Amino acid sequence: MTQRILVLPGDGIGPEVVPVAVAVLERVADRFDFAIELDSALVGGKAIDETGSPLPPETLAKAAESRAVLLGAVGGPAWDDLPTLERPERGLLGLRAGLELFANLRPAILFEPLAEASSLKSELVANLDILIVRELTGGIYFGEPRGVEVVDNERRGFNTYVYTEHEIDRIARVAFDLAARRGGRLCSVDKANVLEVTQLWREVVSAAANDYPQVELGHMYVDNAAMQLVREPKQFDVIVTGNMFGDILSDVAAMLTGSLGMLPSASLAADGSGLFEPVHGSAPDIAGQDKANPLATILSVAMMCRYSLDAPDAADAIETAVHQVLAAGFRTADICPVSPGSDIQRVGTEAMGRCVLELLE
Repeated sequence: MTQRILVLPGDGIGPEVVPVAVAVLERVADRFDFAIELDSALVGGKAIDETGSPLPPETLAKAAESRAVLLGAVGGPAWDDLPTLERPERGLLGLRAGLELFANLRPAILFEPLAEASSLKSELVANLDILIVRELTGGIYFGEPRGVEVVDNERRGFNTYVYTEHEIDRIARVAFDLAARRGGRLCSVDKANVLEVTQLWREVVSAAANDYPQVELGHMYVDNAAMQLVREPKQFDVIVTGNMFGDILSDVAAMLTGSLGMLPSASLAADGSGLFEPVHGSAPDIAGQDKANPLATILSVAMMCRYSLDAPDAADAIETAVHQVLAAGFRTADICPVSPGSDIQRVGTEAMGRCVLELLE
């Protein structure tokens, strides 16, 4: 069966890192004998420039017909002055909502050769392997009403933080399932001492735990979770939380690994289809300079193989190749030591991609 893959390079460094990752996808598809059909479309700032919309209807229609979407990045200073609802980021939010991608998986894995690149002491992060499961289509980012109004002659901004029982239950069960296949520990993060919506969150997650006796469930307030991530990160296995808290905590976890350029992500629908993208954003300051780290996008392809394409052997091969490339001393600028030794070789985007491809032969 041929799997349709939609490729959305997007903005900034997206058009540089995505072709490298596509080459890796094509290589493992050939090596592990699964059929893919690639298509491409516009999203984000480039879509605005060409169509006037950050998410053209044609792009959403193609995405809906695909088993997986590979996205580079959206956004940049050229579109910063547009109204909020017309900015490139609305294209990404529109994909998440339109494809019902409710479960965002963001691993924070520290590859052993990069232990010194972490902002924490190496003994605190050695062998780090955390998975953050973030609810992606609800919460304060999507709640209504929202806006800015004038009250008593001054502007007042407001957003609505809302979750329903079924939204909480379905993301909790995704997290429980993943924890059961990993270390058997799940930490649910909320702010139940202050916010009623997260009091409901805690109740629903606790109820779901009855169906997963093999998983140890704990609860933590979000402020404490942020502190614990930088104090003792290896205490965590899987973390499940809402949209806003997950957005913040996953970026905190990112710095434990040394660079945003190393972090992939998967956003999944109930049927296993998904959108896969690096965490790093569009990085317009280095766009077009062959400086971007393509490894997060390559690792996003590994997640695509594992979660949407039913090709776990291909996923393992990609992750092993990335580890071997790092162990061999190849580094892009973001993960290169200030004073690299003779065993470290600084390379650009395309060269790093070639290194991974050679190991996938």
